[in-house]
Amino acid sequence: MLRGRVVMIHVFQMLCPGCAMHGLPQAQRVTRLLVDAPLTVIGLHSVFEHHAAMTSLALGAFLAEYRYTFPVSIDAASADGDPRPRTMRAWALEGTPTTLLIDAHGRLRHRLFGVEEELALGVRLGRLLQEVEGAADAPR
Repeated sequence: MLRGRVVMIHVFQMLCPGCAMHGLPQAQRVTRLLVDAPLTVIGLHSVFEHHAAMTSLALGAFLAEYRYTFPVSIDAASADGDPRPRTMRAWALEGTPTTLLIDAHGRLRHRLFGVEEELALGVRLGRLLQEVEGAADAPR
C-alpha cells in the first residue's frame, strides 16, 4: 500500500499546543493540497503525558471536531511502565510535534522535532516526490 509512495508521519499529542495550532493543520493542508501526489500522510498519536485525558475516545472526538481526514494511529504504551510509548521510544523521538518524511524506498529522509516551516516542508516534499516521478519516467 505504501510502496513507491512518499510518507509523511506527523507525531502528535492532541493536548500539545504546537501540534494543535501548527502541526495537525499543516498535515491536513498537505493532505488536501497534494491529494493527487504519490504521498500518504499519517498521524501518530504518541502520548507520553496526561495519559488519562488522551484516551482513544477523546482522540476520536478531537479528530472529528477538527475534521482531520488523514489516517491516525495510536502509539502503543510501553510494556515496562516507561511513560514514552513504543514507537516514540524505538525511534528515539524527542517529543511532539515531530515530522518524519520517508522516501518511496522506505528510508527515513527527514526528522524534525518542533514546528516545521511551511516552505521548508514544501521543498523537502517536492524533492522526494520528484524522485518518485523521476523513477516512474526512467526507462526499464
